[in-house]
Amino acid sequence: MNTTAVVSSTRKLTTLAMLAAVSVVLAAAVHFPLLPAAPFLEYDPADIAIFIGAFAFGPWAGLGLTAVVAVIQGLTVSASSGPIGILMHFLATGSFVLAAGSLYQRRKTHAGAILSLCAGVVVWTVMMMGCNLVFTPIFMGQPMETVLAMLVPVILPFNLLKGGINALATYIVYKPVSRVVHHLLSEKA
Repeated sequence: MNTTAVVSSTRKLTTLAMLAAVSVVLAAAVHFPLLPAAPFLEYDPADIAIFIGAFAFGPWAGLGLTAVVAVIQGLTVSASSGPIGILMHFLATGSFVLAAGSLYQRRKTHAGAILSLCAGVVVWTVMMMGCNLVFTPIFMGQPMETVLAMLVPVILPFNLLKGGINALATYIVYKPVSRVVHHLLSEKA
């Protein structure tokens, strides 16, 4: 590998590490319940940094970033959610970045960004509906009927809101942030 390729790879890896750090800090600094009916479901803006990584570097880089952040966040900021929280974070955010990152990679326009982010929110929400049916009875120690009763009035709107807020924030901040990222990546060694 030549020197330019090594420098480029190092800068990309460094940028992804910085996005991971920002994500964990955002989760630690900003988190609050979105729905009064379910105070245990908290919003945090941590996924915005991951979504930016998926848009800037593609869906697979976004998925790798998701894995790193899910583990770090699950062992620190969200330690009370344990392995189930780590897995659900990876599945939710991972499904979003694969869908949105793949679509955006093919169509890097404002309309493409909107379509990608909307698709990401839908995929995230569907994934979380399924994950909550499987994992929430185990995590909460509640019967499936309790989770089914929460699915439409609580889990569905929470995931649409959380995914939607983070997608909207990503749309607003992505271009300014990506200009800085791409400038840093293109500087001469």
